[in-house]
Amino acid sequence: MLKFALRNLLSRPTRTLLSLLGLTVAILGMVGLFSVAVGLDQLISSTFNRIPGLLAMQPGAPIPLFSRIPTAWGEEIAEVPGVTRVSPEIWQRVNVIDSKMTISPPRFLFGADIPSRLVLDSGIYRDEILPGLGRFLEPSDAGTLNTVISRQIAEEFNKTVGDTLQVNGYDLTIVGIYHCGSILLDVAIILDIDVVRQMTRFEENSVCAFYIESDGAVDDEEIAVRVREKFRGRELKPFRSSLAMMAASQGAGGSAGGLNWENMEALAEGSGSLPENPVARFMTVLFRSLQLLAGDQAAGGELPMPGEAVEEDGSTAGAAVTSPGKNEESAVARAAAAPASITDQDPELPLEVRTASEWAERFDRLSDDLDIFLTIMTGIGVVIAVLSIINTMLMSVTERIIEFGILKANGWTRVDVLKLVTLESALIGFAGGLLGSSLGKVATWIINSNWPTRVSLYASPGLLLFGVGFSLMLGVAGGLYPAMWAMRMMPMDAIRRG
Repeated sequence: MLKFALRNLLSRPTRTLLSLLGLTVAILGMVGLFSVAVGLDQLISSTFNRIPGLLAMQPGAPIPLFSRIPTAWGEEIAEVPGVTRVSPEIWQRVNVIDSKMTISPPRFLFGADIPSRLVLDSGIYRDEILPGLGRFLEPSDAGTLNTVISRQIAEEFNKTVGDTLQVNGYDLTIVGIYHCGSILLDVAIILDIDVVRQMTRFEENSVCAFYIESDGAVDDEEIAVRVREKFRGRELKPFRSSLAMMAASQGAGGSAGGLNWENMEALAEGSGSLPENPVARFMTVLFRSLQLLAGDQAAGGELPMPGEAVEEDGSTAGAAVTSPGKNEESAVARAAAAPASITDQDPELPLEVRTASEWAERFDRLSDDLDIFLTIMTGIGVVIAVLSIINTMLMSVTERIIEFGILKANGWTRVDVLKLVTLESALIGFAGGLLGSSLGKVATWIINSNWPTRVSLYASPGLLLFGVGFSLMLGVAGGLYPAMWAMRMMPMDAIRRG
């Protein structure tokens, strides 16, 4: 039966080849697309498994880059039972490196508090210095332009230890090169935190985040609750995305068709009416859609919020902060009188503390949305491939009507005819799956090799086996209708029609 099926397929090479190519392209596309999602999941898992601590940030800020919290709060966090070490961080975007604009992949200045960073149990960058390529920052580097950079940055600009790297107009001296093996981590240019303040004119009494390590006696979730409760009632504006500001700015001037800040926040909460201004309407709908998709964590920018000062370099001066001595009742009263937050953060908790698992969950939500999109795109290719198989097998059956009549007249049963046609389509499905999965694996390897700092695709063995199995199933399904049509024909009727 197998030899008979192979001979039938090879007797019509052009039609068989076209059907095989259609299915191969569909499986190749499926493997290629889903390797993006699998690679993202693997990247997130491997990255956050290496960050055992917690991160305290401004409520609503999607990443530390957009967060602003008072520097003085670090000492209070260190007093929380169970907290052993607290290290302040500053993150700022790098615009120019060696007279070259940096857009993609992005690069960041990481201002590290050197003394507290050196005593952390888990030093992500400190422990990843490459052998023979310098050292991590030491207390003597405080106040200097000595820096540690990633291997990707060093290779991109052909630098090594002892060379000078010009960043945003400042000449930095490279004292060490690290490599974490993650495109989420290998993006930093690490300097003393006070030096980054001076380079970026970062506000003196604020930091982006605090990295927190616990004593291990209490789980991270309980530590996060304790830290948040420590600051209950303090006043700190939640982060608001520049997308919301853009929409709000369309209503400036109090026009009837515009959208002011209060309306924007009301719409973010799910109430309020859409503006008549078409631009404001579009931005409002887009903003609300992003909130629903990303769990109110829409990607933001660095446009100033209402009431915030703007530094000479265009950066915001940070959120308004009251001193820790402010009484709790007045802070709560002001929070109640202010417009509603665009996040679901408790307005009485001005500090958001995230564990590594919470970071992973947030990225998993993005991955789930990506999976939906990839499934739709793959489905289109699969439908085309199945129709191609059905067309090929139906034409093959139609051309062999006399052959099937003779086979039935010589003792072949309906089941035998069904097996033959189904086996032919299954062979096309298996070959297409094998070829498509193999090409998909090769394609992901080529892409990762050519752009290692920009993408991280992973065609796992499970994904490749699924591609072969799924293609085989598609082949069988595509041949069922032609097979059932052939098996129902009576021998003499088939010969007569032929």
